[in-house]
Amino acid sequence: MGCSGDAKGQRRILRAWAPLEMAWLLMAVEGPFIAAVIARLVDPTLNLAAFGVAFPLAMLFESPIILIMSASTALVADRDSYGKLKRFTWGLNALITIAMLLFVLPPVFTWVTRSLMGLPEALAALAHGTCVLMLPWPAAIGYRRFYQGLLIRRGLTHRVAYGTALRLGSMGATALLLATFTHWPGAWVGAAALSTGVFLEAAASRFWARGCVGDLKRREPEGQRLSYAAIATFYLPLALTSMLNLGVNPLISFFLGHSHMALESLAVMPVVNFFIFMFSTAGLTLQEVAIPVLGGGAEERAALRRFACTTALVVSVLLVMVAFTPLSRMWLQGVAGLAPDLATLAVLPVAILVIQPALTVLASYQRASLVVSRTTRPITWASVLEVCCIALVLLLLTRLCGWVGATAAACALVAGRAASSLYLLPKLKA
Repeated sequence: MGCSGDAKGQRRILRAWAPLEMAWLLMAVEGPFIAAVIARLVDPTLNLAAFGVAFPLAMLFESPIILIMSASTALVADRDSYGKLKRFTWGLNALITIAMLLFVLPPVFTWVTRSLMGLPEALAALAHGTCVLMLPWPAAIGYRRFYQGLLIRRGLTHRVAYGTALRLGSMGATALLLATFTHWPGAWVGAAALSTGVFLEAAASRFWARGCVGDLKRREPEGQRLSYAAIATFYLPLALTSMLNLGVNPLISFFLGHSHMALESLAVMPVVNFFIFMFSTAGLTLQEVAIPVLGGGAEERAALRRFACTTALVVSVLLVMVAFTPLSRMWLQGVAGLAPDLATLAVLPVAILVIQPALTVLASYQRASLVVSRTTRPITWASVLEVCCIALVLLLLTRLCGWVGATAAACALVAGRAASSLYLLPKLKA
């Protein structure tokens, strides 16, 4: 009976997980697609490097809002909580947009990229235009993730996948049109395509969530009302966690800019990261599905643990089959469009990162458990540990050992995620 119940629980989880995983896989495709477009336009190495600098910076500004989906899924239950979290989200969206607007002012951007990061002038100038084109990105992400959280709470995960398909299609069309009919640099083409895609996805998410919104507006609060103080207490650690996690990418760019084979490493790391991200989506999806499941009984939690273990094993085996065979070079050269010398440089970082998707599954399960128990502070400290470990390993390998930057970055990413997961293990309830 217990086995039968566990199997049924896993099937329910799979039905909720599969559409979200499809959405994440579609999002994972956009990175390699954009990189492949850039790699086939004029001056690919410089443009890939510029995109590799600008995209992490844009994600850093996005980071405070990205986990609003978890808050929306966990907290919004009635008219009052919907209105308060929506106003909280819009206020945060306004702040991050203003912050990014200030950042792209030429004196500020030049100081960060030229003085702090030590980028060449041509690379910094190209990255500046790329960041300007991504100004709509952070607020659009916050807007659509708020409404996607409502859809996930109602079990309408297939609508999230529809939105992602729309995003990918519009992004691809924009990239191809700009590449064909303009003389824009490849990095600008990629940035404009990404901004267009996420803007249309945000609008579609609001449209598809209209039924959820209507039901929430008719539902009166039961028990204690959600306060803005409670929202801030719950969400601030999540925002800090996301800022730390996404802040890793500019940190890595900083070390890569001062490493051996700096320009080549800056060019290949976006391709490597996008490739590994495709296998890590299974873990990211798990966190979104786990929040409502972990609120259930012991049987559902046991089914989720088994599902997580199966997922980690499957993605690890699949990645090993690609990373340690000629398929990796086929992807890096044939699909991603890297030149042979850059593809050779990328092979070792991909091999080092084979364990990263399994670690992402573990981290997602841990963090979902803490979100459900509304104990979010340990998540922040785990992220602090992860960032510090990444910085320390990068410092040792690039400055003291003289490693190639891309290889050092791969080692640092694995070490940081492993340290974070080990820290959270004793924090979980059985």
